[in-house]
Amino acid sequence: MARIIEASSPLGSELTEEQKRFFAEYGVIHFPGFISRTTVAEIWRAVEKVQEQWIAEDREKVNGVPIKYGNDVDGKRIVQRFAFANQHSPVLAELLKDPRLEVLLGLVGKGARLGTNEKDGLVVNHYVNTDASKFTQMGWHTDSVRDIFLGKKILPMLNVGIHLDDQDPRNGGLRLLPGTHNQSLWNMLFRKKSFLDNEPDPAEVAFDIKAGDLTVHDGRCWHRVERSHLTGEASRRRVMYIPIIAGKYTPKSEKSPTPLYHRFQHLVK
Repeated sequence: MARIIEASSPLGSELTEEQKRFFAEYGVIHFPGFISRTTVAEIWRAVEKVQEQWIAEDREKVNGVPIKYGNDVDGKRIVQRFAFANQHSPVLAELLKDPRLEVLLGLVGKGARLGTNEKDGLVVNHYVNTDASKFTQMGWHTDSVRDIFLGKKILPMLNVGIHLDDQDPRNGGLRLLPGTHNQSLWNMLFRKKSFLDNEPDPAEVAFDIKAGDLTVHDGRCWHRVERSHLTGEASRRRVMYIPIIAGKYTPKSEKSPTPLYHRFQHLVK
């Protein structure tokens, strides 16, 4: 069992010195109780409305990003990876206006912003462990690999996760190698086989997450999502991610091409 990284104090109107120090050292931080369970339920209802619309339209992509479909525990077709969900739901767009998210920009510094219209926007990942599921885990990777694929300089990027389910670390979930945001470029590229390697690492940490918690990790850190050891309803894990980025503003539209790295999406099952 991986070591569980302790949660910090809740995210408030400003970051404490201890929160800043912790993140600078480990490249990750866990804030408990960001939103209530009532709000979690409201958010998921909004996500399901987007899902219903996309399935009815048989939509394949959003702003050039492929939609990942799969099947739920009852065999019903579902979306297992949404991109730019905030652009298709006023409820999700409003959530991203929470002033506490602006506080997190200080972890990057000047020019930092929420990537509401960039990268993949607000991503919703829906993991469920069934025979018919197309999304049960995600192999080791760094988020910075996207910049490399696009031939760009690696710029600061954080991934802010809003978790919609309780996640007992004994049953899979997020794993991360703390401190790897300070690694060399060589290790960022070759320490693991990106997305192909799912093996546990002796140095990895896990998270004891409750629905409504928020996590932030530096995009340069190696991390993965371990497959649940449970099946069916008990394996369900839903989490939303919005990036914090810097550099030139590069919004996407329906005319945007499919990024090269998404051609390897079939490796994530």
